[in-house]
Amino acid sequence: MIGNIVDIDNVYLSVRLSFDVTKTKNLLNNFVIIKDENIQFIGEIEKIKDGIAKVRLVGEVVAGKVLYGTIRRPSFKSEVYLVAKDYIPFILGSSFEATSLKLGHAAVYESEVSANIDSLFGSHFAIFGSTGSGKSCGLARIVQNLFTLNAPKRARIIIFDAYGEYKSAFQHLPGNFFKTYTTDLRSNDAILKVPLWLLTKDDIALLLNATTSSQLLIIDKALRFVNVFARTTKEAREYKNSVIASALLDILMSGRSPVRIRDHVLAILQKHNTEDLNVETKIVQPGYIRTIKMCMNIDRDGKMSAIEAVENKLQEFIIDNIELSLPDGSYKYTLEDLLDSLEFALIDEGVWKSEDTYDSINFLKIRLQNLIKNDSSRYFDLDYISREDFIKSIFSMDDGRNAQIVNYNINYIDDRFAKTITKIYSRLIFDYSKDLEVRASEPINIILEEAHRYVQNDSDVDVIGYNIFERICKEGRKYGVLMGFISQRPLELSETCISQCLNFLIFKMTHVRDLEFIKGSVPNITEDMLEKIKALYPGSALAFGKSFSLPIAIDFEMPNPSPASENAEIYKIWFS
Repeated sequence: MIGNIVDIDNVYLSVRLSFDVTKTKNLLNNFVIIKDENIQFIGEIEKIKDGIAKVRLVGEVVAGKVLYGTIRRPSFKSEVYLVAKDYIPFILGSSFEATSLKLGHAAVYESEVSANIDSLFGSHFAIFGSTGSGKSCGLARIVQNLFTLNAPKRARIIIFDAYGEYKSAFQHLPGNFFKTYTTDLRSNDAILKVPLWLLTKDDIALLLNATTSSQLLIIDKALRFVNVFARTTKEAREYKNSVIASALLDILMSGRSPVRIRDHVLAILQKHNTEDLNVETKIVQPGYIRTIKMCMNIDRDGKMSAIEAVENKLQEFIIDNIELSLPDGSYKYTLEDLLDSLEFALIDEGVWKSEDTYDSINFLKIRLQNLIKNDSSRYFDLDYISREDFIKSIFSMDDGRNAQIVNYNINYIDDRFAKTITKIYSRLIFDYSKDLEVRASEPINIILEEAHRYVQNDSDVDVIGYNIFERICKEGRKYGVLMGFISQRPLELSETCISQCLNFLIFKMTHVRDLEFIKGSVPNITEDMLEKIKALYPGSALAFGKSFSLPIAIDFEMPNPSPASENAEIYKIWFS
């Protein structure tokens, strides 16, 4: 025994020590066992003053397992003991079985800390820490341990790498299970690709930065027109003739001036036409044959005398009750096809009647035109591939083997586009996993570096009704889609996503607002734990959650090799 309990204040005990603390080792942050008849409590020494140790209750031993937290309290007759060295692995929940993974060493004890692989990688997790605190190195060390000690042959880990840091840490792992994609269009590495035809209406809305419901309706219509415009079948041509004719009839009967009607009709037919319906389409009447273009001429009285003939001709192309469906991913279409369809959707919607409405919706067209004109269009340049084959291709090595770690270097695109790409990929993976015959039979871990750039409390919910990261965090575990968030600014992260994380590694953080956010959003965190987080040194982290019996400070070994996350060597550069 180390002493007797003299005070009990909620979760804090005051223990009068039975020895001179000046003649023993430092006991701060050591665990103690409090035995009270058939109950064993676990406490942690937080403070010693005037021979009194302040001990915080942190858990109980129940049915041979350590459980974090307690609603019971020990009695004053309880016996308090320091935890024996050989008992530490049990307290920490460390296991040396094949189902466990070494993380590092306990900062206070000379004991290895490990975690069950199912509970660590089978749950959403978060790694927080200020710049230079060791987040990237900590993740790299964990992954290196996983693939060095007992390499999994069917792991599927995707890392969205904000700075291109992890290639150096993973490309030489034993077994060569690493595959990398890049957004650097000058690189020899495989270029990140986006199969446009596999995107949903919601994806296109994010891609074009839609912000209103009216814009979403236009996108829906444009995608339905893609079903017509992107194919060359007889049925598709007839549908296209019908929607073109319908739009032209609306213009002819709009009541606008003959000049504006003529110019608008001819402009549409120059842009949208078929071999059946174009400006040279012949209109046969008794005694003469004229083209649509000729019939649109305006006479000296400012009238189009042949407009009725044009209307009659257009009626021949109308198919009643056309029901166009959204693309189903079974055929390829391009950005240009989408632009063609979007322009026609604007015309068909009649937004030209209102300048305010036109300006709002025309923004989508401008965004798409800019995307086509700049280098980003090259990410959408690929041959047709189905969704299933695309997901499989992500993890396929050149030699036919499966990659276990796939790294996407998104350092060469701006944050807005990177956010869209990470959401599109995450949605594709989530939908693929939901459709598997055997649920969760192909688990995929998605890890986002600098997650605060992408996983935000943004406007997705207002526009499309959900945020894909929040949906995965709430539903993904049962389908085997697990998220990992690495961030130096947890304050900017989606609170919903953080609330769904079951494991946390928090490296040193000192920013007051971030610590307040962590306190309010992370379950089971205490003021004492926040104080520990502020005092951590680089490479150490406070670990807690499903994978850990009790919150524990872990020292991580430096990864070998390290990710490319080192600071600039100012002295060496300046004075070399």
